[in-house]
Amino acid sequence: MRRQRKAKIIATLGPASSTIEMMAKLFEAGADVFRLNFSHGTHEDHKKRYDDIRELEKRYGRPIGVIGDLQGPKFRVGEFAGDGIELEVGQTFQVDLSEEPGDQTRVQLPHPEVFKALSDGTDLLLNDGRIRLKVKEFSDSHAVTEVIAGGPLSDNKGLNLPDAVIDVSPLTEKDREDLRFALDLGVDWIALSFVQRPEDVEEGRKLVAGRAGIMVKLEKPSAIKHLDEIIELSDSLMVARGDLGVECLPEDVPAFQKLIIRSCRLAGKPVIVATQMLESMIDAPTPTRAEASDVATAVYEGADTVMLSAESAAGDFPVEAVTMMDRIIRRVERDPIFEEMMEAQRQDPESTAADAITSAARQCASTISAAAIVTFTSTGSTTLRAARERPEVPIICCTPRTGTARRLALVWGVHCVFTEDASSFREMVTKSIKIASEEEFASAGDRLIITAGVPFGTPGATNILRIAWVE
Repeated sequence: MRRQRKAKIIATLGPASSTIEMMAKLFEAGADVFRLNFSHGTHEDHKKRYDDIRELEKRYGRPIGVIGDLQGPKFRVGEFAGDGIELEVGQTFQVDLSEEPGDQTRVQLPHPEVFKALSDGTDLLLNDGRIRLKVKEFSDSHAVTEVIAGGPLSDNKGLNLPDAVIDVSPLTEKDREDLRFALDLGVDWIALSFVQRPEDVEEGRKLVAGRAGIMVKLEKPSAIKHLDEIIELSDSLMVARGDLGVECLPEDVPAFQKLIIRSCRLAGKPVIVATQMLESMIDAPTPTRAEASDVATAVYEGADTVMLSAESAAGDFPVEAVTMMDRIIRRVERDPIFEEMMEAQRQDPESTAADAITSAARQCASTISAAAIVTFTSTGSTTLRAARERPEVPIICCTPRTGTARRLALVWGVHCVFTEDASSFREMVTKSIKIASEEEFASAGDRLIITAGVPFGTPGATNILRIAWVE
C-alpha cells in the first residue's frame, strides 16, 4: 500500500462512511488518517469505527492514524416565539439573559461569559456570519446592538465574536467526557477546538498527559495573534478555515493559511488544511475547478495533509472525493514548479547535530539520486526533522512503537513501518535494505540514505548518516 505521493489525506467518518467496507474503500483510494468528529455521533458509533480502523490496519499491514476531534464550546441564541425573524440593516436589536421567547426586538443569549467579554463596538456574528451586529450598549446581562448586516434569524443559531477573547475553557464538560473516552479508545491525535490563547493548549496538554498528540485547530483570530507560542506548545496544527472564515474577512483567510503553513514548516510541526476543500463533491461526482485549485494551492504551499469533512462523512461520493484529492496531489507533486517551491521555502537547519545530519541526508539523497531516506526513530523526532527538509525522495520511518507510526501517518512524505530497533550498524543497514525492498521503494543497484541515533534506541539522538547499496 505504498502511496505515490508525499502529502497526506484525512477522511472524516460519518453516516456515509460508517461500515468497514466503505472505510476499506476510502483507505484503498488514498485516505491515510481517519477523523472521528465528536460534534456528531455517539460513543458507541465512534468505538465501532475505531475498532474497524484497527481491523483494517491488520488487514493491510499499514499503520493508520485516528484523530479524535473535540467539539469545543458553542454559543447559540435562544428560541423565538414564532418561526423566526428578519433583521433589517440599521435596526436596534438586543441580546440578553432573559428566558422569554425572542421577537423582532430581542432574543435570549444564555451565555453570561459572552457579556463579560464585550466592549463598545464589538461585532457579534450570527448564523455563520451572515448577520453582523455591532454593540452600542452593554452590561453583564444584556447588549443593545445595531444591525450592520441583516437577514433571517431563527432558533438556536450560532454566535461568533471575532474581536473578543471569551474567558471560557476550550473544553466543556461534554469535551472532557469525550476526551476521556477517546484516550481510553486509543486515538492517536486529539484535536482541540476553540483555542484562543496559549493557555488553552496548556490546559489540553495537561489533560491528555502524553497519551496522544495535540492538534490545535486554528479557527479564532485571537489565536493567530499568539501563533508562534501556540505552535511551540502543539504537536500539529490545523487551518480550520470554516470557523476562521466566519470570524475573519474572506480576503484574510488565504493570507492566514499561508502564514500558518510557513510558520509550522519553520517549526517542523505537521500542518493540515481543512474545510470546504471539495465541498461540491458532497452531492456531485466531480469538484469545481476552483476547488481543485484550492487543494493544489495547499499542496504547493507545503502542507503536510489536506482534509475531507462532509465530503467523506455525509456526502454521496466519499470514495470519489478521496480519489480526486489523491489525483490532485499527485499531479501537483509531478510539477517541476512544485520542487522549485519546496526548494525556495526550505529553511536553514538549526545549530544542532540532529539538524545538521538531517539536512545533509536530504542533500546526499539529491546528489546521489537515492531511492529513499530511511530513519530509525522511537519518538518520531528524527522522522519529523527529515520531513521538515521536504526531500525529493520518500522517507521510510522505521519504529518499534505503534503509536509513533500511527501519529506520523499524517506527516509529509513519510511511510511508516513497524520494526524492532537496530542494535548495531550492520543490523541497521540490513534492516533498511530489507524494508526498502519489501515496501517497493528500492531494488538492486539503488542507494539509500540512513539516519539514526547512537546509542541505538536513544530518543532524539540523531547523530549518524550512512549510505547503503541495495544488492
